[in-house]
Amino acid sequence: MLDIRPSPIAGTWYEADPKILAANIDWYLNNAQLPERSADVIAIIAPHAGHRYSGHVAGYAFKTLAGLSPNLVVILSPYHDYSPHQLLVTAHQAYETPLGKVIVDQSALAELQAELDLPIIPIANDREHSLEIELPFLQRVLKNKFKILPIMVRVQRSVAAKKLGDALAKILKNKKALLVASTDLSHFYDSTTANNLDHEMLKRFESFDPDSIFEAEYSEKGFACGHAAVASMLWAAKSLGADKVQTLKYATSGEITGDHKSVVGYGAAVVTGEFKVS
Repeated sequence: MLDIRPSPIAGTWYEADPKILAANIDWYLNNAQLPERSADVIAIIAPHAGHRYSGHVAGYAFKTLAGLSPNLVVILSPYHDYSPHQLLVTAHQAYETPLGKVIVDQSALAELQAELDLPIIPIANDREHSLEIELPFLQRVLKNKFKILPIMVRVQRSVAAKKLGDALAKILKNKKALLVASTDLSHFYDSTTANNLDHEMLKRFESFDPDSIFEAEYSEKGFACGHAAVASMLWAAKSLGADKVQTLKYATSGEITGDHKSVVGYGAAVVTGEFKVS
């Protein structure tokens, strides 16, 4: 019997009925219009609000994975609750959504910890939405069986983020793997201000300079709750052969709610290059 992490958000952040959930995810994927691409997809950046608000944006990122068959998907997300620990991982053997179970790759987790001088602390019954919210998209777009390596990044320092990214690159070089970085953008500004802040942060993502992401956050030129997760992903992706970040879609919650006085920003991006095999 697998030790399953119970979902605290199915039925609120996304649909609990598997048929409705699958139909919603498929609609988001089918309605995403992507540019032509010739390079390998190494990673994506996707938002993590409730599907009603950001699902149409997330669909752009996840649609880039159509036709791929990774054995392992690394998901890097922020951790929104308090914790004294820098990096967290579920203590359970699998996540469960209405679409089924997703197994945690314990072997990959052990490899990552062996390469990293920062402890990755297991936590049971966490309520973190930003990691789980991406799973139904992966379950619909990837047709093969895959495992996940779910890392929740509490630490917000560039040195720690780079250590995580470098360690991930080392363990992924001989694996058929993808990276997913989960983040929203600015929170609770008016639409005009949010657009300015968010396009600056997306520009930092596209610059492929992870340190500039931290600089934007510290100088309040742009915001992303998962900025450290994105930076770690970029450091790992660059070592794996990625050389381009392309923003695919941007929107705010105001486009759904009609409230433009206080919005949350959402961006979707793909990270491409030629995957290095050692």
